[in-house]
Amino acid sequence: MRRRLGDRSDGHKLRKIDPLFRMIPHIMKDRSDAQVFFEDTVYLDETHKFIRELRKEGYRLGFLHVLIASMVRVISQKPKINRFVVGKKIYARNEISFSLAIKKDMSEESEETVIKFKLEPDATIYDVIKVVNETIEQNKKEDEKSSMDIFVKIFSKFPNFIYGGLMNFVRALDYLGILPKPIIKLSPFHSSIFVTDLGSIGIRPVYHHIYNLGTNTIFIAFGTKTKENTVNGDSEIVSRKKMDLKVVADERVCDGYYFAKSLKYAKIVMMNPECLKTAPDQIVIDDQI
Repeated sequence: MRRRLGDRSDGHKLRKIDPLFRMIPHIMKDRSDAQVFFEDTVYLDETHKFIRELRKEGYRLGFLHVLIASMVRVISQKPKINRFVVGKKIYARNEISFSLAIKKDMSEESEETVIKFKLEPDATIYDVIKVVNETIEQNKKEDEKSSMDIFVKIFSKFPNFIYGGLMNFVRALDYLGILPKPIIKLSPFHSSIFVTDLGSIGIRPVYHHIYNLGTNTIFIAFGTKTKENTVNGDSEIVSRKKMDLKVVADERVCDGYYFAKSLKYAKIVMMNPECLKTAPDQIVIDDQI
């Protein structure tokens, strides 16, 4: 879509938005004012079958890949959750991007970094596996620097006493919609969804705040798998593996019903991921641009 006056390099200004939503960013000025908290459970019966099947075919994947692929599919059909608020204006993001915190190896001394990558709206699970694995492998090398490392290194060159003024300058440019595209490209705070895999360090998921800096609208955390005993149709007790998800979102971008429907759809896809092998039949465009 062609960029018009009022658009940003990373998003299109909403021009057909409901008057109430035009007002909301003036009432809730920061993301910390507008955070809403969701939790849900994904039962892994079909998900594990799907993962085992692809692993037999030689693909390296886990629940992380299924979650990311599912969220790409949801955004391709429910694009309003890929909006963001900056400068009291609401924008439709013009790409699907993820930020993901990783450690270069699992030790206390190992450096932590944040990687960022883009995916096309018609991405399949195979596309996600390729992009995610390549990005993680590249950034786990000791001599490789992620976009977060580069972002931090640029700012570390300045004396500590001017950090505050420098960050305020960045915020001001972002507020006005003129933050340079190279900075947006590097910044993990400017992405559709921030994901954290706490299962890799052996703990349950937590509600993680979204940042006032940048444009992140959704933060998803998942952790270790657990078991739940349920009663089936034959009145038998069955043990099922499950994954709990904690989601924090900026409620200013769309109404709660739309968010809820989107998360229900994501859950359905995660629990029945076979559809991720093929691209969606159509890509839905935000109708309020």
